[in-house]
Amino acid sequence: VQLQASGGGLVQVGDSLRLLCTASGLTFSRYAMGWFRQAPGKEREFVAAISWSPDRQYHADSVKGRFTISRDNVKNTVYLQMNSLKPEDTAVYYCAARGVGGSYYLGWERSTSEYEYWGQGTLVTVSS
Repeated sequence: VQLQASGGGLVQVGDSLRLLCTASGLTFSRYAMGWFRQAPGKEREFVAAISWSPDRQYHADSVKGRFTISRDNVKNTVYLQMNSLKPEDTAVYYCAARGVGGSYYLGWERSTSEYEYWGQGTLVTVSS
């Protein structure tokens, strides 16, 4: 299984970026997908997730209204559209995959331990 994240870069405050994560080696439509980020010296934190059916999306409070997660099950790709970027969005962004099995509880999507596969990360730097 491989998750290839891309789309990061250096941008200015208020700019937009779209991250992509393309999966291979798994039945993509059977996996929920998540985005997490890790800033220097901080723990990895949840950003957004989307169920295997695109009907359900989850976003962290810190990015609600600015970031949108989506997926294309034909292209085996999950996207993170990031608008109105702030300096505090600077981090390495990781995509992750979680199979349809397992338990579901309130907040499952925010737990790193719930995800089976992780991509290598893509760096987003927001300059003021």
